Amino acid sequence: MGYFITGTDTGVGKTLIASALLYQFGRQGLASVGMKPISAGLIESATGWINEDVESLRRAGNVAVTAAEICPYLLPAAIAPHIAAAEASVTIELAVIKDRFQALTKRADAVVVEGVGGFRVPLNSRRDTADLAAMLGLPIILVVGMRLGCLNHALLTAEAIHSRCLILAGWVANQIDSKMPRLEENIAALTERLPCPLIARVPFFAAPVPRLIELKLPQ
Repeated sequence: MGYFITGTDTGVGKTLIASALLYQFGRQGLASVGMKPISAGLIESATGWINEDVESLRRAGNVAVTAAEICPYLLPAAIAPHIAAAEASVTIELAVIKDRFQALTKRADAVVVEGVGGFRVPLNSRRDTADLAAMLGLPIILVVGMRLGCLNHALLTAEAIHSRCLILAGWVANQIDSKMPRLEENIAALTERLPCPLIARVPFFAAPVPRLIELKLPQ
């Protein structure tokens, strides 16, 4: 069992929803682990240099893993991943990610994979996040950052997912603009047009708590 979490953009709440799903699987008695194959951006902590998204996934899962086990490409610069990789003299290879993913599937009942940025973010000179999702073949959850412009972003992303013959299992309306005008009308427009169910609505929180979010996964 597993899901691939993508979003309409960077900073729309993919890590929040991936972490929420991991906590939910844990409450159901499943051994769960998160994976963020590529992360860009490190901060200094008391234990060394870390990526906050990777650490959030580590905390949310109930299988003990290291950052390296769930994130084979931990890149220093908080920029587009293919540029961050080039600056670090690294080439992102999908085969490496696939091997790490398969290793995790042997240790957990559920693996939640979080993409990087949006659905078509370049990973190297030939591949992008859509290729990564296609390789893993997991059902996809689309996190829509509810703000002005999200309708176009969400519909184009759904179209890109469909063009790869991948399963769009559901979408999440995550309010990232506390003052978004006509929020309900925008959610209604996407509910009418997206070819998948709305599985969660997350109101704006300055400091959201992933374990409190419940997703209504399709049966």
